[in-house]
Amino acid sequence: MNFEEMLLRLGVAALLGAVLGLERQMAGKDAGVRTQMMVSAGAALFTLAGLSIPYALNFSSQAEITGFLQNNAGFTNVIANIVLGVGFLGSGLIVRQGLHARSLTTAATVWFVAGVGILSGLGVLAFAAAATAFAAAVLAILRRIDPPHD
Repeated sequence: MNFEEMLLRLGVAALLGAVLGLERQMAGKDAGVRTQMMVSAGAALFTLAGLSIPYALNFSSQAEITGFLQNNAGFTNVIANIVLGVGFLGSGLIVRQGLHARSLTTAATVWFVAGVGILSGLGVLAFAAAATAFAAAVLAILRRIDPPHD
């Protein structure tokens, strides 16, 4: 993967994060455009870093790269830790007020947008865009059906 491909993936992640961030911001919720962009782009960045490990170690053959990936979970560990780390970030957004919890949808959106960033980092751009459109539609449609509680 060359530098331009990496920049494309990072840019798409940021753009798709901005779409969901705009939806949150227009709804008057926390974690708007900047937060969602940074979470998505950050997830893509770490995914790209994980994918780049064998190349950064200057392996000279595809067999060495394949062997490294088979013996070291590499980027899959990176992805697992993104999911875990963003879960902690989202939990910091949740506020308890009496018997009710607020910002659950926003926290879930932050977690979801990290998945979009991971997909973008992996180069699965069409699915990342489709997932973003799906989430934006769900948020918009359900807001009309069920007034927000978060």
